[in-house]
Amino acid sequence: MRVRMLAAGAAILGICLVSPTARAFNWSKALGGPDDAEQFHTFKLIKVSDLEKLLAKHTQNLHIYDANAPETRKKYGVIPGAKLIDAPSGYRVSTTLPPDKNATLVFYCANSICIASHEAARRAVAAGYTNVNVMGDGIMGWKADGQRTISAAAAANKS
Repeated sequence: MRVRMLAAGAAILGICLVSPTARAFNWSKALGGPDDAEQFHTFKLIKVSDLEKLLAKHTQNLHIYDANAPETRKKYGVIPGAKLIDAPSGYRVSTTLPPDKNATLVFYCANSICIASHEAARRAVAAGYTNVNVMGDGIMGWKADGQRTISAAAAANKS
């Protein structure tokens, strides 16, 4: 116990003694992004309540994408209005996403552990879309919040 406390104290002291400039860490560069002069573009993580607000605005330029596997869709359903993506890393951007690069895009998958929606969102960002979001809570969070879903078959018919 004492050894752990001494180690933790030494680590904190070391951090405090380092100058603020040396402590600054550039996540953009660490993740392979551009230099400080350029902006690092990525997607935004949102919650169920954020998507509810977007839906309440009845925005015509809002596009929701379900990146779940068929088994997950069968078990939990699909958010009404969502388009189904069969392969998050292999969907055709030109035919799946809207032509307007400023459209609001929201991707989701199963839950906060699933990253299929993140992969689908990364592809949209790489294609030049500027308002890309991932609802990290996924369909499980959506349902846990008491939100309505539709069947995957109904969603496929509307796509």
